[in-house]
Amino acid sequence: MSEDTVVWAYAITEHGHLSGPDGEVDLAWLTGVGEAAVRTITCSGLAALASDVSPAEFGEAAVRANLENIDWLDEVAREHHYVIDAAARLFPLLPVRLATVYPGDADLQAALAEQGGRLRDTLRRVGGRVEWGVKATAKPTADRESMVAAVNGAQAVHAGLTAKATDTRLHPAQSPRLSGAGQPTLLNAAYLLDADDGVSFTAAVAGQATSHPELRVDLTGPWPPYSFADNDDRGD
Repeated sequence: MSEDTVVWAYAITEHGHLSGPDGEVDLAWLTGVGEAAVRTITCSGLAALASDVSPAEFGEAAVRANLENIDWLDEVAREHHYVIDAAARLFPLLPVRLATVYPGDADLQAALAEQGGRLRDTLRRVGGRVEWGVKATAKPTADRESMVAAVNGAQAVHAGLTAKATDTRLHPAQSPRLSGAGQPTLLNAAYLLDADDGVSFTAAVAGQATSHPELRVDLTGPWPPYSFADNDDRGD
C-alpha cells in the first residue's frame, strides 16, 4: 500500500488455508471495491483478504457521508460480498463487516494479533459452513385468533429449523414497510449448516411452510456465514 491509500478488509482465514497441493491459492484474478485488487495481509498464523483503496472514496468518513446514497452503498456492498463469496468457495473464512477500514497494514496486523485466539476459535466453529436465511410473515388477516396462530406457527418453524442447524441467530424483525410483505415479520433468522446440508434444509423449510399455511415463509441462501462471524453466544 502507499501513503495515499487505506486498507479495506473483506475476510479472515487461517494462513494454512491459502496453501494447497499446488502451492498458494491464486487470488490475482479477484477484485473488490472500486475494482481494487485483493491481496493478503498475514499475522499470527492468520491472513486477511484486503484491498488498498482511496480514503477519499472508501475511508470511514466517506462511507458515513454516503450513507444516504443508496445506489453507492448498494454497489459497494455487492463488491464487498463478491470477494467474500468467491473466496468462501476456495477456503473457510470469516466475513468482515462492510466498511471495515484500517489506516495501514500494521493496524490490521495488530488487530489480527490482538484477536487471534477468538478469530481462530470462530473459524473452527463456522469455517466451511454456510448461512441460510428464513423469514416468516403472517398472511393478511383481521382476525386476532389467526394472528395468534401465526405467531405460534413462527415459533414452531424456528424450533423445527433450529433442530436441523449447527447454530442460529435471530435478527430484529423488519417493519412491514421495509419487508414489502404488508404484514409484521414474525421470524427473521439465520441458520448455520454444513455446506452439503442445503438440500435437506430447503426441504425442511418447504415442509414447515406447508404445515403452517397461516404464514408466508421465505428462504434465502446459501450465504457465507455473515451472521456467525463473531463469537457471541446469541443462538436461540
